[in-house]
Amino acid sequence: MPERMETAELRAALLRLRRGSGLPVVFGGLLQEGRAMRIGETCGAVTPALHGLTISTGSGLGGKCLALSRPCAVTDYPSARHITHEYDGPVAAEGLRSVIAVPVVVRRKVRGVLYGALRDALPIGERVFDAAVAAARDVEQALAVRDEVGRLGTPAASGPSWEEVRQAYGELRELAPKVPDPELRERLLAVCGRLETASGTPRDLPGVTLTPRETDVLAAVASGATNATAATRLGLRPETVKGYLRSAMRKLGAHTRLEAVVAARRAGALP
Repeated sequence: MPERMETAELRAALLRLRRGSGLPVVFGGLLQEGRAMRIGETCGAVTPALHGLTISTGSGLGGKCLALSRPCAVTDYPSARHITHEYDGPVAAEGLRSVIAVPVVVRRKVRGVLYGALRDALPIGERVFDAAVAAARDVEQALAVRDEVGRLGTPAASGPSWEEVRQAYGELRELAPKVPDPELRERLLAVCGRLETASGTPRDLPGVTLTPRETDVLAAVASGATNATAATRLGLRPETVKGYLRSAMRKLGAHTRLEAVVAARRAGALP
């Protein structure tokens, strides 16, 4: 997945975590191939102390979370006995006390960590814990879909930029309904149609017809977007996105989001 797309999904998940939990500070990072995890996104921080911080496996609360592949929390970070304290300086600079760290795990491999924190030494409640886990699951879902779509393979003639073509297709599908000029809108959709047939993928599901909005939602899902992100991009309510996705899955005989994306490609509905 291009790094900028990972960053966008991480940022969106952290914003949802902050809204859903009421935590004043949330932050997180994803592991890049062959590199350690760095805190790449912060929300609510009042200093730059956390941003860019490299987290080593086993070190601090996040490092413990990476090592154990499970959520970890402390009520008072400075005095916590069950973590190492390499990061006390940045944590103190930001004034954090109670902290939770939740791993982002895809196919049993930790891909990152989401954090939430209070500036008071208070226990992490169940509502906050659930919100943190849900935010991590959103990122996991986006990464898993994008990983699998990339694994499906690239047609030999398409070159190494085929994933960029698919991203452009998704952006065109999002843009077209917002164009007020009907002629221009039809031209954009015609370009989308050409991209749908450009992959040369065998059409294994003839006769499947998706509505434009079902296709829009599947294109967003194929890019790794969660329902909430797809709703924002398409100007829809999350519940409406879920409805379109369920309808598309029923038509395609799919049981999961990933199956729906794969089936849509085989049906020629997506590039």
